[in-house]
Amino acid sequence: MSMFSEFSQVKRVKVTKLTPLARKEALRGLLFLSPWIIGFLAFTLIPMIASLVFSFINLQIPQREPLRFVGLDNFVTLFKDAQVWQSLLVTLKFLALALPIGIAMGLGLALLINSKALRGSSFFRTMFYLPAIVPFVAAIYGWNGMLNPDTGWVNRALTWLGVQNPPAWTNDPSWVYPALIIIGFWGVGGSMIIYLAGLRGIPSELYDAAEVDGAGWWATLTTVTLPMISPVIMYDLTLSLVGLFQYFLVPLVVNNGSGAPGGKTMFLNLYLYKQFFAYGFMSYGATIAWLLFVVILIVTVFLFKTQKYWVFYAGDGR
Repeated sequence: MSMFSEFSQVKRVKVTKLTPLARKEALRGLLFLSPWIIGFLAFTLIPMIASLVFSFINLQIPQREPLRFVGLDNFVTLFKDAQVWQSLLVTLKFLALALPIGIAMGLGLALLINSKALRGSSFFRTMFYLPAIVPFVAAIYGWNGMLNPDTGWVNRALTWLGVQNPPAWTNDPSWVYPALIIIGFWGVGGSMIIYLAGLRGIPSELYDAAEVDGAGWWATLTTVTLPMISPVIMYDLTLSLVGLFQYFLVPLVVNNGSGAPGGKTMFLNLYLYKQFFAYGFMSYGATIAWLLFVVILIVTVFLFKTQKYWVFYAGDGR
């Protein structure tokens, strides 16, 4: 059979033209999507491309030497910069401490409010969530005052309770991480609402079956509640991981971005900010940003690859 005859037997794909009504609906859909598309291009895609370009040139503000292509020089400097890896280690240490506490706090509050034994759950739900809508910078300033070692009411209350030497909190390397975690509790209401929505979506028949089988509170929690809300835990875990890797605002406000005490608060994102905006090393700051992006990407991919072992989705056959 000739090549021509072989091609002649291939069915041609018929291109269907949109009707005027379908075209009009498609244009309307793009019109409604246009704010998101414009925002994505202006604030995400274009800045990412620009930062990648910056990492291969010697851009500074003010520009101290002629602008030129430097290849991988910024990445070589990055790998030789001990402060970069020290800041990454600080970020990982704080993440390992704050992540389980934050998830447990949000889930615990949701379980408490969802409990039938708690009266006035609507009131407590509102009170726990209310701090999450307060501007976070204002909340940080408030907590900074409350945790002041000399005039803060937290140490005054501890002194009244009999504590002879209350901690210096944000001024003590041993207590600065607990202080930052306490400040982070201020916004736990958002996580609580997410978990509460997941708890409300669990079919009551599962709890009835567990009760018939004689399961206690702990058995019900581990065999019914946690598996059924595992997708919600996965969602909150992912957002919390990304947020903690980008931890920046609290140490910037509390210690003015100095890394005090003893470099314990020089997080990687804060070091990136100082290189980019405080010192004007735009290219080197962009290089650090791409390091942070790669680290977050690796951790997130690992998290999604391992979810098949502990996340239960209804109807997935497991």
